[in-house]
Formats: sequence, C-alpha cells, structure tokens
Amino acid sequence: MHAMQYEIGLPADYDMEIIRERVATRGHALDGYAGLGLKAYLVRERGVDGSTVNQYSPFYLWSSLTGMNDFLWGGGGFQNIVRDFGRPVIRHWIGAGYERGPSSETVPRAASRRTDPIPADTDPATAVERALAELRRYSGMAGVHSAALAVDPRHWELVRFTLWEHEVAADEEETPYRVLHLSTPHLGDIATGRHW
Repeated sequence: MHAMQYEIGLPADYDMEIIRERVATRGHALDGYAGLGLKAYLVRERGVDGSTVNQYSPFYLWSSLTGMNDFLWGGGGFQNIVRDFGRPVIRHWIGAGYERGPSSETVPRAASRRTDPIPADTDPATAVERALAELRRYSGMAGVHSAALAVDPRHWELVRFTLWEHEVAADEEETPYRVLHLSTPHLGDIATGRHW
C-alpha cells in the first residue's frame, strides 16, 4: 500500500460548487481504476467544520505502484489536475497498516488526517509499532469506516488517515474533510493489519 495526497488551495471567495460539480461529473472515472485501492475526493470549505480555507484535497491508497505511476505520468488522469489547477505538491507515504472499522459497509461522508513527527530520539520501528497498536484501537471506534497508517521516512513522520460514516470524531490534532465521492476499485486488495 502506498498513500498520497495533494492539496489544492482555492481563493477564499471560490465557489465550491465548482468542485462539487467536477467530482459529481468526473469522480466515477476512477471507480474501476487498476491498482487503486481507494480515492477519497475530499474538500475543506471555509467556514465549515472550523476550516479557514477552501481546498480540494484528494487522498489515495494505492494497492499497486504500477497503478499510481500510470495515474501520475502514464496519462491516467493526473494531467487533468495539472491542466486545470497547475502542478500541486504531492505528499506521499509508505503504507504501514490498514484497518476496517465498524462502519466499513457504509458510504463515508467525512475524513480526517493526523500527522505526527517521529522524535529524533525515538527508534522508528518502535514508533511505528505503537502507532499500529493505536490504529487497531482507533479503527474500532463507532462511525469509523476505515483507517490507514503510513510513514514518510524523509521527514520521519506518521500519518493516520480515517474515513468516517458521518462526522469526524476527531480532536484538534486532526484535519477534517468532507467526502464528496469515494472510488474503491481494488480496496479488497489492501490487506488489513500490518503491511510487512
């Protein structure tokens, strides 16, 4: 599993209905995409859920690197983002674990992302093991559709991404999003539990 996200900042007065329409008319294009575990079409909207920004922020879990590479530079769809919004910075992480929650059979309407640095004096293996144990506990919370843990070894940080059935049951450490659409063509190919 490989995780990635890009965040497209939009003006404060941007009509977010444009993004909703874009996802409604184009989001289905990845519903059968080879190598894609899931794509959550996410937004943050100024004045909603405490957000101070307008943002389009898709999040991906790839079941294969071939699928991700095809999407990014093989003509699989990313060129439309570049054409319409410019080339965003793509954050990407190595998958460490994935868990299904009690609401995994529902259609999620919200998402959250939490990023935590791994302190310089902490063994990364120990930090990942602790985070995986927390992921197992956390994914059992009411309303959780699924949760993934990934690692950025360049900046030594952990990211936990969670899909929620309705509302984000998050704390101030988490960034909340609204889910406009969820493509899950190969979600079944992403194993639950630890990814090594």
